[in-house]
Amino acid sequence: MDTLETAAGALSPCGKKRPLSLKARAVQYLARREYSRAELRSKLRRYLLPQDDPGELERVLDELQEKNLLSETRYAESRVRTRSGRFGNARLEYELRQQGVPAEAIAEALEPFKENEAERALALWRRRFSSPADTPKERAKQIRYLLARGFSFDTVQEVLRLAEELP
Repeated sequence: MDTLETAAGALSPCGKKRPLSLKARAVQYLARREYSRAELRSKLRRYLLPQDDPGELERVLDELQEKNLLSETRYAESRVRTRSGRFGNARLEYELRQQGVPAEAIAEALEPFKENEAERALALWRRRFSSPADTPKERAKQIRYLLARGFSFDTVQEVLRLAEELP
């Protein structure tokens, strides 16, 4: 073999680096973690050269999806799984929409986490606050804390009620 492969790019026979193709860069990114299509497009766009065909990036992304290397559903499930301990369903849904994930993939990823949202909120409340609120100001602070993390108001009320019943 005339060329040596390196992590950063291929070396030509004369020892100079050749830039990686868009597809090779995409595969390197996807080997580290899951990406949404929009996120990967954004990362790869900076590597487009002026002489490159603008449709080349979309063709690469389409090919990766066809080969199931790029999956919006897998990305959504991974993102929800890693962040569900700190955030409520509304926040997770918002973040996924911001990443360009289709609504069907979002709904599918959030489905297993709908039932235990109150449990997750209570666990988060326990980590942050050691006891129920004594004053209306403290109660408002606890409510704001949970709402800001994407839990519904009904869930927040349930958590605060459960917290008052704790020994």
